Amino acid sequence: MPKDSVHPAGTDPPPESLPQPGAQSAGTLEPAWHHTAVVYQVYLRSFADGTGDGIGDLAGLTARLPYLRDLGVDAIWLNPWYRSPMADGGYDVADYRDIDPVFGTLAEAEALIRVAHASHLRVILDIVPNHCSDQHRWFTAAVAAGPGSADRGRFWFRPGRGTSGELPPNDWMSMFGGPAWTRVTEPDGSPGEWYLHMYAPEQPDLNWDNPEVRAEFEDVLRFWLDRGADGFRIDVADMLVKDPALPDVAGLPAGAKMPWEDQDDLHDIYRSWRRLIDSYPGDRVLVGEMWIRPLTRLRPYLAGDQLHTAFNFDFLGAAWDAARLRDVIDTALGSIGAAAPWVLSNHDVTRHLTRYGRASTGMDWRPDRPATDLVLGTRRARAAVLLSLALPGSSYLYQGEELGLWEVEDIPDELIADPIYARTEHRIRGRDGCRVPLPWLDDAPGFGFGPADGAAPWLPQPPEWRQLAAAAQARDPGSMLALYRDALRARAVRDRLGDDSLTWLTAPDGVLAFSRPGRFACVINISAAPAPLPPGADVLLASGALEDGKLPPDTAVWLRTGGGSGADGQPTSAW
Repeated sequence: MPKDSVHPAGTDPPPESLPQPGAQSAGTLEPAWHHTAVVYQVYLRSFADGTGDGIGDLAGLTARLPYLRDLGVDAIWLNPWYRSPMADGGYDVADYRDIDPVFGTLAEAEALIRVAHASHLRVILDIVPNHCSDQHRWFTAAVAAGPGSADRGRFWFRPGRGTSGELPPNDWMSMFGGPAWTRVTEPDGSPGEWYLHMYAPEQPDLNWDNPEVRAEFEDVLRFWLDRGADGFRIDVADMLVKDPALPDVAGLPAGAKMPWEDQDDLHDIYRSWRRLIDSYPGDRVLVGEMWIRPLTRLRPYLAGDQLHTAFNFDFLGAAWDAARLRDVIDTALGSIGAAAPWVLSNHDVTRHLTRYGRASTGMDWRPDRPATDLVLGTRRARAAVLLSLALPGSSYLYQGEELGLWEVEDIPDELIADPIYARTEHRIRGRDGCRVPLPWLDDAPGFGFGPADGAAPWLPQPPEWRQLAAAAQARDPGSMLALYRDALRARAVRDRLGDDSLTWLTAPDGVLAFSRPGRFACVINISAAPAPLPPGADVLLASGALEDGKLPPDTAVWLRTGGGSGADGQPTSAW
């Protein structure tokens, strides 16, 4: 029988206590459990070290699952744990069906999924289909096989331009800096063809026009679904298919679609993946990482036969500005509903607490490091999480944001591991600053990241993080951790959470206010002056102390409203 019609004995569907297959949330084709879920992103290398080598691993994560359960999240998303040379933090995969020894074993991974399910936590895995490692068996075979071989047909090998092939096949540049092409030495020792890598040279792009590539990844999905995975976050989900003509991009108008993004044949791949994943029990999900603009271009992928959801990166990158945030929210809800999760930070961008403490608060890729007011950034970060968790749909939290961690921007040069640093000739320091290991204990070496007698964490932690350690914050009812726990607990019991409706309320300039069904409202003050709260409302939760009953700048509040003239007794105006 076909593999996608049979599930072997190793299948580990979610426990009965979790929402079961069947119901879809109103107005969306996304599974009901995920449509309202809060998902916690685990960057495994930096979460918790259980073996004492200074690197986070499965043993450390398994031991800390009670922390995540008590935090109140519904699922975890793990960055790649596959066997890898680690040229790009595991996003250069050498074997998609095995665990890298630095993280543990396949048996430990299977056990983690079982323990997570027993703790009422679903597990979403990262799948990396655009490229693999240059140490993957397919690529080493392709280099050895020579031009014109079937092995090279799985990748983008092309002859160079110029009189003797000394120039790359086109003008494409790597996302990490430098040319997107590297020349190989042929088996006879001569300079040979070039291969495409939209990221590091150690990450050759796969050719998704090749049916072997498509079949291989469907089998990889089955491998992990059979072991109980609840879904996949798809790395660079918009880039798998390339224009086969590989045209130059010089001269394309600003904003034009690149020949490596959002190509028509991509939809066929995700339709196939959707059929496969829907054949499994447990309402499993496909989550796309798609950095395409405008946001409306996500709509075809979320029509019901492809991806279940794709990240709302416009919200992640939005400046701390009331008009800008409202515009992003309106665009998302108006164009694709609540199917794009709200997210403030992840492993690829500067932590939002740091961004919010700068003069320019939007996301940027500048090589310099602007001054940051961490007190201001913390206040705004506390308000931002109440905003994001109050919006319709799901939310993704990046590890450490619940502790109020900031971007570490003084990592010694010799310790920087991100390939962006080398590829940009040391102009851009890369993403390691948001990947520094978490502080767990305020009275232990390495802040309890690993055993007391183990190696130091793989990246140094700021001494000031002692006060941000999870144990220290657990003792402080006013801490960032306490705010997240309170917010997630309040969200979990809120009536009508699955209803996607949102009604904007009239509010002063610089203040965002909206109501949700169930007599719930959120008000966030992004102006420079205290703002009055609507009369007759009870405060459920505030990101900071009120001042004479008013909402201070850079503060948010959740309210229980007293009724009014709108639908469901919701007010149509707060003031």
